[in-house]
Amino acid sequence: MEWTPMEINPELMNNLGVGESWRFVDVLGLEGDQLSAVPKPCCAMMLLFPLTQQHESFRGQVADKIVAGSEAYFLKQKADNSCGTIALLHAVANNKDKVTFENGSALKKFIDETAAMSPDERAKHLEQNQAIFAAHNEVAMQGQCRPEADQVHFHFIAFVNVNGQLLEFDGKMNGAVNHGPTKDDSFVTDAAKVCREFVEREQGEVRFSAVALCQS
Repeated sequence: MEWTPMEINPELMNNLGVGESWRFVDVLGLEGDQLSAVPKPCCAMMLLFPLTQQHESFRGQVADKIVAGSEAYFLKQKADNSCGTIALLHAVANNKDKVTFENGSALKKFIDETAAMSPDERAKHLEQNQAIFAAHNEVAMQGQCRPEADQVHFHFIAFVNVNGQLLEFDGKMNGAVNHGPTKDDSFVTDAAKVCREFVEREQGEVRFSAVALCQS
């Protein structure tokens, strides 16, 4: 199955099966005034960024921050270009106590079916999941720009407050990365601080975008 690259478009992402009580919204910037425009409460943030050599080098240095055996729901990425849906799954699966789902949601069915699986088992299950694959590609094809698959060098990750810890979920890693304590009322600011670190590592690179999952 060939996954189509997905845009970071909240209107499109809201069509992947999350209920109307929580919706994705644009994060217009990662500084104070811009962050104050993000509706509260907010339970997750997703970042889209370019994959560069600097980023790959840095990733090798954060192994000590990976949470082993965590209660958090973590899913490995195996298929190219599936990172948008994987980041969304991380965002909603780690907020099951808050987020609702549309009737017949393939996301909810997948999360329930894989709750007791390992990250690698979840990855294999996703590779075989025709419903999520079809929903992903349908949404991705509605995007404004559709680059050739071999030219895509962007990646989605998610940030979630899990039991008072700011966790980063990247399907290319071996587990969630712990960025330290956070609270519901400081989550947006705390997640944005980590996002700014991504930006600052890439001197001269401006192609970063973020969305937040907020109560509507």
